[in-house]
Amino acid sequence: MLSCKTLMDQIAGGSWDERLNHLYCCSGGEALEAVRARTIEAVKRYQELFSAGDDVQVALFSSPGRTELGGNHTDHQHGCVLAASVNMDMLSVAAPNGTSQVRIHSEGYPVLTVDLSNLSPVESEKETSASLVRGVAARMTELGQAPAGFDAYVCSSVPAGSGLSSSAAYEVLVGTIFNVLFCNQVFTPVQVAQIGQYAENVFFGKPCGLMDETASAVGGVVSIDFKDPSAPVVRKVDFDFPATGHTLCIINSGADHADLTDAYAAITNEMKSVAACFGKEVLRDVDETTFRATIPELRKALGDRAVLRAIHFFDENRRAVQEAEALEKGDFAAFLALVRASGMSSSLYLQNTFAPSDPKQQAIPMVLWAAEEVLQGTGAVRVHGGGFAGTVQAFVPNDKLPAFLNAMEQLLGKDMCHMLSIRPEGGCLVAG
Repeated sequence: MLSCKTLMDQIAGGSWDERLNHLYCCSGGEALEAVRARTIEAVKRYQELFSAGDDVQVALFSSPGRTELGGNHTDHQHGCVLAASVNMDMLSVAAPNGTSQVRIHSEGYPVLTVDLSNLSPVESEKETSASLVRGVAARMTELGQAPAGFDAYVCSSVPAGSGLSSSAAYEVLVGTIFNVLFCNQVFTPVQVAQIGQYAENVFFGKPCGLMDETASAVGGVVSIDFKDPSAPVVRKVDFDFPATGHTLCIINSGADHADLTDAYAAITNEMKSVAACFGKEVLRDVDETTFRATIPELRKALGDRAVLRAIHFFDENRRAVQEAEALEKGDFAAFLALVRASGMSSSLYLQNTFAPSDPKQQAIPMVLWAAEEVLQGTGAVRVHGGGFAGTVQAFVPNDKLPAFLNAMEQLLGKDMCHMLSIRPEGGCLVAG
């Protein structure tokens, strides 16, 4: 912990430049100046909001957004994914407050107060940030720790609805703050991710896989095997993306996520219905050869879409592993080919580029078309994350980047295409 004044002085004086360059994928210059200014402003906002003097001891925390590189809708079937943390994050200045209350001021939102004397789910809190805080604290308590009250100011560069999983970044941020301030950092990044998933499933009330939290908590490019979801196998994948001459872009299609819960749930339910035909709960436990031999019978029993979605799972699960191998070998061309195949499979077999209930809204196919118009077979483009609305991911050759950005602006308007870097570290204590 450092006093507010010392922390601001050290940041302004360059003492934390190496750390900030590392986390935000910048190499000095204007980019670093902007990061310095943002962190100093965060400390000032903490002082204003909590009436904290210059001598008050605080710490600086960061939790990144994530991008799914491979494994579209495989995690909920205990499959394999390839994901990465990105250089958009949630930044927090926090300190213990000596009470049982967590008070969080998130920029642009009302203050959030959660009393940890009650660690049971609260019905009225479902689908709110308060439920995530309470859920994380409850799980850490169950695991033998004693999280307590803290004050925190949070600002975010992870846009809501950006497909970069702001909810997972928030869970990991809260978990990291608790872990550092009260738990002597006994929880590993994977455990912080699992605690976040527990909070989202049990307290927030939303079933979710573990990919988002794991990518945000562990950081860098990670290959994750969820065959045993209680003990996922997480492996860091070393790869130098800037050296490829491509830029990673996430494009917000502008479509509304509302009323898509049933569409998302149908994917999980239909995949599980195929698994159930073999006496299994998830497709990862089904023998693929047996599945393929049984396709005619499955079509009659379940219909074509469920079978096509299962086909996607088996192929996509294999692709996620192959993508990690391609990066480790430095074969970026092979990686791009696999990304293109993933996008094709999601469109044709998984069928998550638009909701059948609203066929007039096909924003993701429109973005895919506009991207291909520029890329013309170079780079790669695919639906990103859950699908139906939301975002598209593209790997754009740098010489085509200006034309690509212009095409996206023409179609969608300003600030809908985000250029990202892969961040090498997950949720962490930055300084203090």
